[in-house]
Amino acid sequence: MRSSRRSRAAVALLAGAALVPVVAGAATARPSTHPTSRHVQRHVLLLSVDGLHQSDLDWYVNAHPHSALASLVKDGTSYSRAQTTFPSDSFPGMVAQLTGAGPGTTGVYYDDTFNRTLLAPGTTDCSKATPGTEVAWTEGADRSQNPITLDAGQGLTDPALTHLPANTLPQTLASASAITSAILKLTPDAARLLDPALLPVDPATCRPLYPHSYLRVNTVFEVARAAGLRTAWSDKHAAYEILNGPSGHGVQDLFTPEINSVADAAGDDWTKNNALTQEYDATKVAAVLNEIKGLDHSGTTQVGTPAIFGMNFQSVSTAQKLPTSGGQAGGYSPGGTPGPVLQSSLAFVDREVGSMENALRRNGIGARTTVILSAKHGQSPIDLSTLRRVDDGRIIDAINRAWTAGHPAAGPLIVFSVDDDGMLLWLSDRSEAAETFVKGYLLSHPAPANTATDPKGTYSTTVEASGLTDVRTGGAADQLFGAPLGDPHAPDVVGIAQHGVVYTGGVGKIAEHGGDAPADRHVPLVVSGAGAGRGAIGTPTATAEIAPTILKLLGLDPSALQGVRAEGTPSLPGLHYPH
Repeated sequence: MRSSRRSRAAVALLAGAALVPVVAGAATARPSTHPTSRHVQRHVLLLSVDGLHQSDLDWYVNAHPHSALASLVKDGTSYSRAQTTFPSDSFPGMVAQLTGAGPGTTGVYYDDTFNRTLLAPGTTDCSKATPGTEVAWTEGADRSQNPITLDAGQGLTDPALTHLPANTLPQTLASASAITSAILKLTPDAARLLDPALLPVDPATCRPLYPHSYLRVNTVFEVARAAGLRTAWSDKHAAYEILNGPSGHGVQDLFTPEINSVADAAGDDWTKNNALTQEYDATKVAAVLNEIKGLDHSGTTQVGTPAIFGMNFQSVSTAQKLPTSGGQAGGYSPGGTPGPVLQSSLAFVDREVGSMENALRRNGIGARTTVILSAKHGQSPIDLSTLRRVDDGRIIDAINRAWTAGHPAAGPLIVFSVDDDGMLLWLSDRSEAAETFVKGYLLSHPAPANTATDPKGTYSTTVEASGLTDVRTGGAADQLFGAPLGDPHAPDVVGIAQHGVVYTGGVGKIAEHGGDAPADRHVPLVVSGAGAGRGAIGTPTATAEIAPTILKLLGLDPSALQGVRAEGTPSLPGLHYPH
């Protein structure tokens, strides 16, 4: 999802800083497209249900003991104390699952950040350009802008897509089916959907930098392709091209319909109504079903079922964030029970997971496929009574005013921010004095209620210390992520939010992710099917452990992952790995 606010003030940063190099050893040649006989019989289907908490899965399984999700849990191994990354954003969360490493190693902290060594998009004279620019791995990098389209700018001409802005809810089954059929023609080469003019520029080459080159370590897809195995993935932005890894060739079939594209007559995107989000998710399910049949995602070419494939669901996440959808309440009822919109979304995910499991059995590969279910992130708060909306824009503006009052020749101190239910800040002045100033201001100033957008004060009340419990700066912030000191990818200031605080200038959401709250990070992790044991394992695990587990289940060496070697990431315990 889009973060609540990004500060984009122009700034002159220190020139001459070097880019952190990609770890040596990443595959650079295009691997073989033909699987070897040694590995062809095994498959791993990875499913990420964004926003899903362990408590959501527990509730649904107890309420629906004969459901597809209940079967996954019953017939597999559940890791009841699994945690995703911090920051708990989609990009670092997904990258961790497929590299085996966290943000400090991968260099991926959020989907929209600031980098001190790259140059602004469109730079042509790199000898004179000032380093420092936004890095937006979001819909902001798509070829289509104003409006952003579901095909991200490929230019598909099917009326089901070109007439999308005229759609109204509820969608008919026929129109939803037509949209799915049309968007399945989307290219599997997601890099083609990114506009080079909107990408940051690498000062070493003076060329646009694609997401895969931003990643510092290789992915499971690259390791699989080097072994001759087929790979596929479906996700929500073309910028998930990052999963190709440094070689640029990890995912053979990357299906990325744009979620933040125009979806209805009101100009809303697919996240603004949960019925729309479910319709959007169904397009990715259709792609996976084609791949289970041994076809490419479009369903037109016989290529063989991938060894590693899967998708992410967005519908649970939007059901948690929307105050209402379709006239019903989003989020949770008192006591933490999913409300009507969230229950509908969980039932939708359950049906679609069931359809994929049935397809695996019908196509004779069910016994040879391991299904892994997890989430890139959770969402906070669950208890709506604890929600406190805080306008981060007012905080940042106040800090910049206070700084320039004491430093009249200086420009804005905070040049970029990502604030959802945590706070990541990049500064124009990286001195200890500047960092101490920001930390001191944040912890000593309350954030006043935003009565302009919430006049009744239902969720906007004054909170102490800018809504934070802790602030880390400089080396302490790098240490929090396990990052190299002075990492040009990393924020200078990290704020840990008080429980229930969501940074937003409006009243459009009742939950968010990105922070360090338990509800942000405590996600389910279930391994079911081939190689899975049965039962629950209560020892702490990390979703980064999914990556080496995938390779080990396929009979490949987990240490082929650079992130696994760097962090010593173990494979998940309690499974039956092939020898």
